Amino acid sequence: MKFFSKILSVFLMIPALFGLYTNDAEDTEAAYREKTAQVAYENTIETAIPQTELYDIISDHFNSPLPEGKTEKKAIVIGYDGCRADALTFVEDSYSGINKMLSGGASLNYAYCGGVNYPAENTQDTSTAPGWCSVLTGEWADKTGITGNGITKTLEYKTLMTSLVEEKVIDSASFITIWDGHFEADNSTYKLEKEYCEENGIDVDFSLNATNTIAAGAAIKDIKKADCSDFIFAIYEGTDGAGHAFGFSTNNPIYQAGFRVNDILAYRTLEAIESRETYESEDWLIIITSDHGGINTDHGGPSIQERMVFIVSNKNF
Repeated sequence: MKFFSKILSVFLMIPALFGLYTNDAEDTEAAYREKTAQVAYENTIETAIPQTELYDIISDHFNSPLPEGKTEKKAIVIGYDGCRADALTFVEDSYSGINKMLSGGASLNYAYCGGVNYPAENTQDTSTAPGWCSVLTGEWADKTGITGNGITKTLEYKTLMTSLVEEKVIDSASFITIWDGHFEADNSTYKLEKEYCEENGIDVDFSLNATNTIAAGAAIKDIKKADCSDFIFAIYEGTDGAGHAFGFSTNNPIYQAGFRVNDILAYRTLEAIESRETYESEDWLIIITSDHGGINTDHGGPSIQERMVFIVSNKNF
């Protein structure tokens, strides 16, 4: 089995070695708009939601009264890192987290990263640290200081995970990822916040994992516990990894495969939630979203391909 895995890895490297799938001349704004028009978004690019609004959506969920018949509130955000809004043209009928949600009545909206909506010049990098920080703090980089990757956030604007636990709105939270730039590297975004939680006994589990499948396994393991974290923030990086290695273009079959990896892992994560013995008595907010898109083999800039993301939510807002 390991032999065939190595052969597959070499095969997947061939496109990059020959420069295929990068600098895609067909990945134009017009083509992008045409592709996203095939997806059943409920709003338009021009009326896209700022990704900072997710902070309020999650906060409002936990601070609102329990619906009749429900005894406890839970929430999960599943992040498809580096996933463009037009990648949703590859949603399949089976083993798809997004399809599972949409077929169950979830809403689907365009959102934007970068501080302002396209085509205005972005005020922060369309990159991982500023994107997820905007989601988790509800603020853009003019407040948090996270204009790009490799910057450590102060404690002035804490993440929703920390503040909800600290304020005793919830008992526990978990942050699940495979990128050490979030809280393990020397200049990681949440290094100070992780230390703050540890020093003050705030029950936020910062979980760094080796691969996407292990990260999904960590999320599912948490979910299967009777007393699972009240708020789970899990990032799957199939799209970002494929994009950097082979190109973010949706014309790239490897980027399509990276999306499919995320979507299958999300499906399994949602299955785990629905299989909880206490699921029927729990009030779950479930969101799938992205931090940024990409173009060629990078992101961070002002293009529409980098700026537009999406929000799938089981609750309307």
